Amino acid sequence: MTVDAITSRLLSAYGRTYAREAGITLRDEPAPLYRLLVLTVLCSIRIGAGTATAAARELFRAGFRTPRAMAGSAWQDRVDALGRAHYVRYDESTATALGDGARLVLDRWRGDLRRMREEAGGDTDALRGLLREVPRIGPVGAGIFCREAQAVWPELRPFFDERACEAAKELGLPHTPRGLGELVAPEDQARLAAALVRVRLSKGAAEEVRAA
Repeated sequence: MTVDAITSRLLSAYGRTYAREAGITLRDEPAPLYRLLVLTVLCSIRIGAGTATAAARELFRAGFRTPRAMAGSAWQDRVDALGRAHYVRYDESTATALGDGARLVLDRWRGDLRRMREEAGGDTDALRGLLREVPRIGPVGAGIFCREAQAVWPELRPFFDERACEAAKELGLPHTPRGLGELVAPEDQARLAAALVRVRLSKGAAEEVRAA
């Protein structure tokens, strides 16, 4: 298959962002950006992406869609929402991290992650460092947030993390962020990054893409 054909197949079969899977319509606005941060926290431990996105949907369904709502919620209510999504083993510690993180967002950035963006000043490494101040988010989690947020924060583009680049190499695609960014329109880079990560995490997906 040609590079163009593989890229097209990736976008059509695997190009749903994790934010979209979690029910987040991502915009450069405080509430959806915070919901992306919640999803990032949930994805920042060794747990399946499907479980993490299901947990995010349960939390949002319970009304915990803003930092103020999350900070004001009862710890047990957060645990219960995570339990409904079978987010087990980590439900209690994650409930604590979500509450602490919401209070940090309120205190540090007045509930608006666009202020975090302004503080980073267009420097992706600086943004990743600020994200790591949020409880539970480490280097991988900071990369997850940036990978998804590039859809609405253009200065992050092209953002393709190590897992995306590894999948691209396996598929015979360019495997640097710059090379991958040139394969699609800027507004599709988040979708391509998500597709590559999905392929990397799904057994047999790379062979399926190549065989299509």
